[in-house]
Amino acid sequence: MDRGHRLSRGAGWVGWILIAAVPLAFLAVFFAWPAAALILRGFHDGASWSLDGFTAVFSSSRTWKAVGFTLASATASTALCLALGVPGAYLLYRTNFRGRSALRALVTVPFVLPTVVVGVAFGALLREDGLLGWAGLGGTPTAIIAAMVFFNYSVVVRTVGTMWSRLDPRLAQAGATLGASALRVLRTVTVPTLTPAIVSAASLVFLFSSSSYGIVMVLGQNRYRTIETEIWFLTTQLLDLRGAAALSITQLVIVTAALWLSGRAQARMTRALRLQPDVADARRLDIRRDGFPLAVTAVVAVVLIGLPVGNLLWRSLHRDGALSVVNYVQLATTSTMGSDLWSATRTSLVTAAAATVLAVLLGVLVALIASRRPRGRSGRGALTALESVFLLPLGVSAVTVGFGYLITLNRPPLDLRSSIVLIPIAQAVVALPLVVRTLLPVLRAIDPRQLQASATLGAGPWRTLLRVELPHLGRGLGLATGFAFATSLGEFGATSFLARPDNPTLPVVIFRLFGRPGAETYGMALAASVLLAGLAAITMAAAERMRPQEVATW
Repeated sequence: MDRGHRLSRGAGWVGWILIAAVPLAFLAVFFAWPAAALILRGFHDGASWSLDGFTAVFSSSRTWKAVGFTLASATASTALCLALGVPGAYLLYRTNFRGRSALRALVTVPFVLPTVVVGVAFGALLREDGLLGWAGLGGTPTAIIAAMVFFNYSVVVRTVGTMWSRLDPRLAQAGATLGASALRVLRTVTVPTLTPAIVSAASLVFLFSSSSYGIVMVLGQNRYRTIETEIWFLTTQLLDLRGAAALSITQLVIVTAALWLSGRAQARMTRALRLQPDVADARRLDIRRDGFPLAVTAVVAVVLIGLPVGNLLWRSLHRDGALSVVNYVQLATTSTMGSDLWSATRTSLVTAAAATVLAVLLGVLVALIASRRPRGRSGRGALTALESVFLLPLGVSAVTVGFGYLITLNRPPLDLRSSIVLIPIAQAVVALPLVVRTLLPVLRAIDPRQLQASATLGAGPWRTLLRVELPHLGRGLGLATGFAFATSLGEFGATSFLARPDNPTLPVVIFRLFGRPGAETYGMALAASVLLAGLAAITMAAAERMRPQEVATW
C-alpha cells in the first residue's frame, strides 16, 4: 500500500513537471531568449566582447539626462502618490459613508486606462487652449509627474487600504487607553504596522512610473526623455542597437530592484494579513475627526482624476468651439495613418483576445503548479523559484520585450518580424504575471483540510484537483481574464515596436494622431482615446464584479 502510494505520488510529480514544461518553454522562447540576446548585444559586437556600447551611450549627456529624469520623475511620483494615497486609503477603507463604493470605483479607473490615453487626457487639459492652459504646464515635467500620479494613485489606496481595513483595532485602542493622542497612535502604532503595505505600494508605483512609456512619449514633446523613450529613439531613429541594448540593461537593473523590493514587502504584508482577525471596523465618517483625509481625497477625486477624464470626454465632443460628434464621425469614416478606426479596433480586440487566451491558459498552469504544497524544504524552494521566474516579466519593460523580439525573432526557425502573431505573444508575456498574481491567492486560500478530506475519502491527486481545486480556481478566472484583456488592449510599449504601419492597434493610432498637427487629427485622437478608455474601463468593471475576496490587491 505504501509502495503504491509512493508510486502514485511520484507519478503525480512527474505529471506536474511535464505540465510546467509548457509555460516554461513559452517563457524561455518569448522572454528569456530575447532578454538574453539583448543583454549579449550590449556586451558583444558580433566579433568580440567589449564595453564599447556602454561607453558610447553613457558618455553622452543625453543619456544621463534620460536616466536622471527617469529616476527623478519616478521618485517624485512615488512621494506624491504616498502623500495623497495614504489619506485616501484611510477614508475609503477605515470609514463608512454613503457613496464609498462609488468613490472606490472612481479612483480605480485611472489604473486600467492605457498610458497613451492618460497622456492624451493630460495633454488636452494642459495645452494652450485647454481648460488649464493658463497655468503653462503643457509639456513640462509637472505635467508628466501629474499624469504618473493620476495613473498610480489607486495602487497606494488599494494596497495600503486593504491592510489598514484588517488591522486589529485593539492595538490603537490600547494606545489610546494608555493616554496616547490620536496622532501619536498613528505615528507609533498604525504606521509601523502598515509599513509592509506602504513599502510594497511605493515600490510598485516607482516601477510603474519608471516605465510610463506612453505618458512620456505623449507629454514629453521630445524635450523630456526617459530610458524607455531613449531606447525607442536609438532603435527607430538612429538604428543604434548596441546603445539601445545598453540602456535596456540599465532599465532592467532599475525595475528589477523595484520588483524585488515589492516582492519582499508583499510577502511581509501577506504574512501580516494572515495574522490579523477578519474584522470590519469601518467607523462612520466624522467631519471633525476625518476632515483632512476627506478634503485630500475630494481634491484628488475632483481635480486629479475627474478633471482630466471629464475634459477628455468633453473635448472629444467639440469641434471649433461647438458641441458636435464630428470627431467620432470622422474617426469612423476616415482612413488615417494607413488604417481606419474599424480596422484598428478590430486589430486591437483580436490581438487582445488572443493574448488573453494565451496568458490565462499559461497562467492557470503556473498557478496550479506554484500552489502545490510539498512537504520538503527543497520542494517548497523550487516552487518559490518557479513562481519568481514567471513574475520576471513584471520587472522588464514592455519596450525591452518588443526590442528584444526585433533582434531575435528575425530569422529562421522563428522569423516572425512581419507576422501579426508576434503582437499577442508580446502582450501575453506582459499580462502573464498579472494572471498568476490574481489566481495564486485563490488557490492558496483553499483550506488544507478540504484537500486532506478528499484524500482520506480515497480521491487521488488528480481527482482532488478536478473536484476541489479547479472549482475554486474558477472564482478568480473572471478577474484574471479582465486584467489580461485590459492590459493587452492598452499595451503600447512592445506594440509600438512590433505593429505594422498598415495594421496598427488603437493605442498606436492614438499616438500617431496626437503627434500630427491640425484640429481634425487632434479631435480624432481625443475620440479614439475615449473609445479605448471606455473599452478598458468596461472590461475591468465587469471583471471587478467577479473578484473573489482572496484577491485584495493587484
